[in-house]
Amino acid sequence: MLERRFPAGIDAGQATLIVAELVHDDYAYVFEAHWDLWTPDASNANWVLEPAPVKFIVQGEEFDEGAYQQTGHIQVDFGLDSYFLQPETELSEQTRDKIRENVAKLVQFSVNVEKNSGASSRLLWSESEESLAQKLIARLQGAQ
Repeated sequence: MLERRFPAGIDAGQATLIVAELVHDDYAYVFEAHWDLWTPDASNANWVLEPAPVKFIVQGEEFDEGAYQQTGHIQVDFGLDSYFLQPETELSEQTRDKIRENVAKLVQFSVNVEKNSGASSRLLWSESEESLAQKLIARLQGAQ
């Protein structure tokens, strides 16, 4: 196991160039980073952009006897779905707008990965094993 920590705020392109020297088919890689998502402040009256954790898991074709065939080459863990649902926040027009903006970032990221990686499929999965898309629709309609 090799662990390499990068300074906070390193450009993703720079980190990629450094890591590219260590690419092997029988390795798996875990990258932990942050991206800015809208979050209500303590009063729930104002929204601020705050760093939210995101984890990238990349598996080579020879890693763990071809485990990528079951889980995919790239997995992205965006953390808790509460960043996108905000279940504890009153559903106001502002809350709907901020949830939509966070979801738009998620969708845009997904589209960019598919476009730039040559991925043939993608799966949006939630640890609760419920459809995140259905949970979002219910939340934005105020049914949750």
